[in-house]
Amino acid sequence: MEMKPVHISIILERKDIMSTNIPSKYNPKEFEDKIYKIWLDENCFRAEVNKDKEPFTIVMPPPNITGQLHMGHALDQTLQDVLIRWKRMMGYEALWLPGSDHASIATEVKVVERLKKEEGKTKEDIGREEFLKRAWKWKEEFGGRIVEQVKKLGNSCDWSRERFTMDEGCNEAVTEFFIRLYEKGLIYKGKRIINWCPDCLTTLSDIEVEYEDTAGKYYYVKYPFLDNEDEYFIIATTRPETIFGDVAIAAHPDDERYKNLIGRKVIVPLVGREIPIIADEYPDMEKGTGALKITPAHDPNDFEIGLRHNLEQISCMYEDGTMNEVAGKYEGMNRFECREAFVKELEENGYLIKTENTDHNVGTCYRCHNIIEPRISDQWFVKMKPLAGPALKVVEDKDMQLVPERFTKIYNHWLENIRDWCISRQLWWGHRIPAYYCQDCHEMMVQKVAPEKCNKCGSTKISQDEDVLDTWFSSGLWPFSTLGWPHETEDLEYFYPTDVLVTGYDIIFFWVIRMVFSALEVTGKSPFKYTFIHGLVRDAEGRKMSKSLGNGIDPLDVIDNYGADALRFMLMTGISPGNDTRFNYDRLESSRNFANKLWNASRFVLMNIDGKLTDKERAKKNYKAEDKWIISKAGKAAKEATEYLEKFELGMAAQRIYDFIWNEYCDWYIEIVKPRLYGADGDDKDTAKFVLIKVLKDMLKLLHPFMPFITEEIWSYLPETNSRLVRAAWPEYLEKEIFEEAEENLEFIMEAVRSIRNIRAEMNVLPSRKARAIFIPSNSKTKQFIESGAKYFSTLANITEIKIVDDKTEIGEDTASSVIYGTEIYLPLADLIDYEKEIERLKKEKARLEDELKRVKGKLSNEKFMSKAPESVVNAEKEKLQKYKLMMEKVLERLEQMQK
Repeated sequence: MEMKPVHISIILERKDIMSTNIPSKYNPKEFEDKIYKIWLDENCFRAEVNKDKEPFTIVMPPPNITGQLHMGHALDQTLQDVLIRWKRMMGYEALWLPGSDHASIATEVKVVERLKKEEGKTKEDIGREEFLKRAWKWKEEFGGRIVEQVKKLGNSCDWSRERFTMDEGCNEAVTEFFIRLYEKGLIYKGKRIINWCPDCLTTLSDIEVEYEDTAGKYYYVKYPFLDNEDEYFIIATTRPETIFGDVAIAAHPDDERYKNLIGRKVIVPLVGREIPIIADEYPDMEKGTGALKITPAHDPNDFEIGLRHNLEQISCMYEDGTMNEVAGKYEGMNRFECREAFVKELEENGYLIKTENTDHNVGTCYRCHNIIEPRISDQWFVKMKPLAGPALKVVEDKDMQLVPERFTKIYNHWLENIRDWCISRQLWWGHRIPAYYCQDCHEMMVQKVAPEKCNKCGSTKISQDEDVLDTWFSSGLWPFSTLGWPHETEDLEYFYPTDVLVTGYDIIFFWVIRMVFSALEVTGKSPFKYTFIHGLVRDAEGRKMSKSLGNGIDPLDVIDNYGADALRFMLMTGISPGNDTRFNYDRLESSRNFANKLWNASRFVLMNIDGKLTDKERAKKNYKAEDKWIISKAGKAAKEATEYLEKFELGMAAQRIYDFIWNEYCDWYIEIVKPRLYGADGDDKDTAKFVLIKVLKDMLKLLHPFMPFITEEIWSYLPETNSRLVRAAWPEYLEKEIFEEAEENLEFIMEAVRSIRNIRAEMNVLPSRKARAIFIPSNSKTKQFIESGAKYFSTLANITEIKIVDDKTEIGEDTASSVIYGTEIYLPLADLIDYEKEIERLKKEKARLEDELKRVKGKLSNEKFMSKAPESVVNAEKEKLQKYKLMMEKVLERLEQMQK
């Protein structure tokens, strides 16, 4: 149901009237969407240039417009939202800038598929202009889907600033950046060997190639010598279909086996081409035969060798991975089918000596996962060495830090070994390269706006480069293009550099490095101060989630069943920077249970608050030890959570907040103060209410970044709040509200209560059974704690009378005991046990165990059973025998004790 905007004063007014009417059951479906709409209507996430406040900026890694929300998004974006909500509450002008990526290859594939399905046409059938209209239409229809999905998580982005990598401002930035690099000689066009996907029909940069260990074969092939065909050179290759493009054989100059063969010529088998044997330092003398066939058009290393030796470049394949005319009768055949057929022909003609099984790394397309084909092509490249230097230095100088620090080594290794980046893609959807060609004199012009005529010959026959830029070229500008660059805007001046980039370790090289060197090149500053790296979300068994395994989990289904808060908290607890985490339904249930516990505790507090709270100063005068204890613990929880957040230990922060809420506030403080809420002392009752609400408010503030919906909903029922929780101030650690002695006092009481409860549990005594307690204190301070703790022991441990003695001689009766902090605690057995009933129970237990022992012994002495029963069954019976014997010993010991 659509909610109409409601003015904040009306909402707050209604809230005060209904402060105790919080629903009896926690049901996130009733309020999560409602609250998100209120946040949006009231511009709670808006960030403005505010010189009086320090900015804190995160740019969202833009999800692809083709994407569906998955667990990786949920983790990545929850981490960002925790940080941005926390900093907003800390008083920063916090901007989380959202957007989406045009995703060249993925989107083009979607549009091509739709065109074929709906109209039976190819993109070439309708032409570029019409195809781009369809692509924009597809983007308008489906591009916003992922944005609406991420809102379900509770993302507190400034949606008024939402950007798209192909919007007008980003387009301008991309063109400007390209031209600046081109004019500095850092972008060039040339024939190079590139990674080519025969299925997507486009180039891929090195980082877009995924390597997979694949079972393959070494084919040992004879190359006859030109001057003596009875002699031959043996070469081992994993790709015999590329033999058609061979132009040389290379051996290491130090390889004694081949030194005397350098300069001779061999004949390419079945092809007939004469090729030389050359000396080059690249071949590995220990690998295969120690020599290589050189095919410059089909291998990047061979390409470099070919340049060094001025070798011909012969391509034997078409763009789609089928063999071309160079392959003769195999023309038109798929490369892998050709491999099989050609190997058979080599064998039939005596050229194949043997094959060996081997495992080798095969490059595949990161999009379609088909095997890539190295290919020589006229492409655009970025010179990386001049750009890599500053990107290395900014990390060395700690102007940009990777968290965790161990990823610095990987970052450095990649940059130190980087090759020139191929940035052109043979696609239509994307940023078209701003290069223009004269069709008459072939002059190339690189400029922002299409020229009306050729700068050289004056011809008006001008065409633009057909290729588009690699998607990462535009997303590499994201931290500053979204803030107005290349213009010197107020936003850019105020919010840039950004503070944190949150990203998975799987795209450090795809994206992080690109942003760093791009930003340093045009702004002179690192694009962010920290790169906070997280791992993957795996399934409960530690496997990567994938369609093929069928183990993917839809976050929207989880939100529908458990609520966004439960999902967020589950993802945040147990996580550590840089490491993978596992999705676990048990932990999800625990997070939901935690939300339920918080809801019920808050409801209890609200049901016991009637009217206005007492004055703060008046309450402070009446603080009891437990009030000081919980206030002190709240302050320390805030301090520790803040310290963890500052170190990006979000999982540790979440756990500390959880422990404080569940253990200290709900399990202890509420139980301790219940008698005060029902007592006759008005001042004491008012103080208890004041502290309950004061600490509940701090709790909700601490938990809000992690579980924003439930905390905002509960906050709306609390008295004396004058803003949304999302805008409230983060709890402060105040020395004046740290009460060490009260903490020591209550910690002692709590440990004593736990100890008494344990004695009861060990003796199977109901918690409701009343008992006395005798203490031998370790010192005067613990004696004071015990004396002041009578009410706690009565409320929490059902102790009716406390007696303090100096030593054991004063105890004088049978007792059960324990020791805490050197203090001895004794509970008279007579208080805990009805002797006659206990003796009767123990006798029945003795009789039952006698029967069990008789049965088990009978089985184990039965020869038929022992000879025929499986070993596991026999062992199980033997284990039972030992178990029953131990149980009988304890029962007899206890029975003797009782009878005495």
